[in-house]
Amino acid sequence: MGWGDIYKRRVRVFTMALIVYLDYKGVQQREKWTSKSRQAALWEKAHERNAKRVLNLIIEMEGLWVKLGQYMSTRADVLPAAYIRLLKQLQDSLPPRPLEEVYGTIQKELGKSMDELFADFVNEPLATASIAQVHRATLLNGLEVVVKVQHDGIKTIILEDLKNAKSIVDWIAWAEPQYNFNPMIDEWCKEAPKELDFNHEAENTRTVAKNLGCRNQYDGNMSANRVDVLIPDVIQSTEKVLVLEYMDGIRLNDLESLDAYGVDKQKLVEEITRAYAHQIYVDGFFNGDPHPGNFLVSKESPHRPILLDFGLTKKLSSTIKQALAKMFLASAEGDHVALLSAFAEMGLKLRLDIPEQAMEVTTVFFRATTPANEYHKTMKSLADQRDRNMKVIQEKMNLDKKEMKRFNPVDAFPGDIVIFGRVLNLLRGLSSTMNVRIVYMDIMRPFAESVLSGYISKGPSLNDRWIFDSPVHSDVESKLRQLLIEMGNNDKILGIQVCAYKDGEAIIDTAAGVLGKYDPRPVQPDSLFPVFSVTKGITAGMIHWLVDNGQLNLEENVATIWPAFRSNGKDVIKVHHVLNHTSGLHNAMGGIAQEDPLLMLDWDGCLNRICQSIPETEPGKEQFYHYLSFGWLCGGIIEHASGKKFQEILEEAIVRPLHIEGELYVGIPPGVESRLAALTVDTAELSKISALANRADLPSTFQPQQIAQLATTLPVAFNTLNVRRAIIPAANGHVSARALARYYAALADGGKIPPPHSSASKPVLGSHPHIPKLSSSQKPPIKNRKCIGRRTQATSPSVSTTNSYEKVSSHEDFDANEGRNTNSESSSGGDDSSSRIGNNLRTHVARKVYKNPRIIDEFLGTGEYENLALPGESFGLGFKRFSSKDGSSIAFGHSGMGGSTGFCDVTNNFSVAVTLNKMSFGGVTGKIVQLVCSELNIPVPDDFLRFAVEQSGPDEQLSMGRPIIN
Repeated sequence: MGWGDIYKRRVRVFTMALIVYLDYKGVQQREKWTSKSRQAALWEKAHERNAKRVLNLIIEMEGLWVKLGQYMSTRADVLPAAYIRLLKQLQDSLPPRPLEEVYGTIQKELGKSMDELFADFVNEPLATASIAQVHRATLLNGLEVVVKVQHDGIKTIILEDLKNAKSIVDWIAWAEPQYNFNPMIDEWCKEAPKELDFNHEAENTRTVAKNLGCRNQYDGNMSANRVDVLIPDVIQSTEKVLVLEYMDGIRLNDLESLDAYGVDKQKLVEEITRAYAHQIYVDGFFNGDPHPGNFLVSKESPHRPILLDFGLTKKLSSTIKQALAKMFLASAEGDHVALLSAFAEMGLKLRLDIPEQAMEVTTVFFRATTPANEYHKTMKSLADQRDRNMKVIQEKMNLDKKEMKRFNPVDAFPGDIVIFGRVLNLLRGLSSTMNVRIVYMDIMRPFAESVLSGYISKGPSLNDRWIFDSPVHSDVESKLRQLLIEMGNNDKILGIQVCAYKDGEAIIDTAAGVLGKYDPRPVQPDSLFPVFSVTKGITAGMIHWLVDNGQLNLEENVATIWPAFRSNGKDVIKVHHVLNHTSGLHNAMGGIAQEDPLLMLDWDGCLNRICQSIPETEPGKEQFYHYLSFGWLCGGIIEHASGKKFQEILEEAIVRPLHIEGELYVGIPPGVESRLAALTVDTAELSKISALANRADLPSTFQPQQIAQLATTLPVAFNTLNVRRAIIPAANGHVSARALARYYAALADGGKIPPPHSSASKPVLGSHPHIPKLSSSQKPPIKNRKCIGRRTQATSPSVSTTNSYEKVSSHEDFDANEGRNTNSESSSGGDDSSSRIGNNLRTHVARKVYKNPRIIDEFLGTGEYENLALPGESFGLGFKRFSSKDGSSIAFGHSGMGGSTGFCDVTNNFSVAVTLNKMSFGGVTGKIVQLVCSELNIPVPDDFLRFAVEQSGPDEQLSMGRPIIN
């Protein structure tokens, strides 16, 4: 091909592109002046006219443009019918090359004359495609074969077309930055030339056939991940000639013949989809060109798909294969954390923090296919969704229309997923052409799960690193690790952390397992676990801190602090009623989960709902667990009493004094996603609780049946980032066990801050100084009011934060190799001002969190505070009282749904915390607490003792009667 031909080729392509573009712009203008009844016909004529132009140009140009036409011909889900009807002939019906050229290539490549090679050679080609044409033949030994012969000079044409395509894409990226297809064309430029070597295709064919376990005879073996397809045997190959076994089949686009043979098209396309799921997820080696011309269907029952043409294949590394599986399963589960982790592992980077939009786009990517006749509806839905997403980005980035036009939210697009995306779109188009509906989430899921099961299901018996490699602090920790290994081998633990303090020093700090069902990264000491109602113990500590600092009085009416709370007879409810679960508002938020769980994300809306609620019982008379309302009752009191945001008080009262920055949040900030554990449910224990009778001590909206339902639905909700980021002060704590244990170690010692946590734990506790984004509500005004009976005490010498200091990170914080934040919360993304502020704050920390010498009595509602708590009940003032058989110790704390817990034994100056992500109802936690306490000769609280020994029959039901949920 001379330079003149190259120039003419370029001019023809760009001229045709301009003509088609101007034609459609003209139709857009004419549509404005055309009646609605004639608009459809106007567009149909335009599609027919331009589809013919495109087809004629492709036939004239051949080469790469045929590949493009083949791809377009499969997208019946998004392209008008005229394009599909005309372009589908490009799949295998191009004008054939002269026989002289075909014979010459065969004889030159195989080194023999036609008579020395074949007993018979059919001159009429079976098919002619972009790179080669295929003839049927019979070898001298009688074997029937097909001979694939590469077009003469096609290599030069393909390479030149790639350059032209690259130029067009570069121009589009400059003119319309949001349509930057460079990653796709770059990957194509890298992979397409491989199709020009038929030795490469021969080896690929053998590899895929071996991977799929293809057999010529149907054996009826259909295991979960077994596929039933056929692939021809390779007989001989050179660079430009490929000889394959002949298989008699029906063309996939010959719908009439398929119907005549009684082929089940739905089952056929499902099996093709399964074959590709196997290639991608199981083998990591897949054909990148599944257009209809590359398939046949066997004529004999059970009409198996015959896979052809393995010139364009893609090999995935083990890391990318896992990441693609994780992306798929994260999309199926709505797990934002696993999705962002998958993005990081495959090298996909976004320019801003848009997890909800990322999940939405991924879900669309794996959506079920639609028939061709729904393409208008599909296109409108996709366009509307894109407009919504871009509007969110525009508002988030504060961009004007001109800036938005040039903004691309993707910072880095990995080449490895380009061919993957192309395959998925080709399969989608294939199913639309066949007029069937394929649910990818159902068909591909077993294959994706099999990829990760080999890593996630590697319990302690198979994974010598299941226990995170950290120093052993004591003999009891050694014994605990043996127990964790035992339970891990019995599939009772997915991921877990255990930390314990004795006499102010850490004696246990163990992490084990993985971060999630679809996230095989190891749990580390600074991983963050959602702990549900464990959060209540933290929120209660904030209330007591305000009391300790003279900003609140336990006997004060809530309505005095929070005027809007006064309505509906709530003016007599006092602060201690709220802490003691005796306010009568135990069902105040009870219907929110059934009505709309996302209402919990609206801080101001939930506070307003509390204000409008009506007490069901007289305040102070009956104790019912305030499972949801407790948090917002306390949250409203905290913000109105302090005049500060909830998170400001959390930082000031607890996080900074205890040096646990970055490991205790109520509502996570952006930037910590890489450390989050994802929840799953222990279905065996769930089945037990659903059969229990009602409990008189629980609200009517929080009985075993509702608990079982919540346990099923909450993991899905709390694995999404919009829920994790919300301020839900009764349920949305995200903590490490070592931060939680340190908190209770301080409470056990009357508020005295323990010595620094063991430096043997890596990273060091508190090495994530992080001032979170404060988003709970608008800052309430500081009230100038006098609280009668309030103890007059000096304010704790802590420096409060304001909304001015916040760090907002994005997915770029992920390091896929280490599974950690590389930008890290320990810095502020290049601006060290907030780091300096964090360091200065540390220098102002008091030695005690609480100054009241009788603070333990205050927590428990005993001693001089006895009249503030209902006698003989399980709750003190914000904390669960833990009793033991011998009654020899004073213990309190709070557990959460799923089994996480934190508590302290004041008598023995002991605290322990357990965080886990496989939600159970006490079995795992109970055995851990029983072992640790027994080894230390500390009484085991009754709440945990009943789980110490495996039980069965009626006794088991008795032990499950009070699962660890409060």
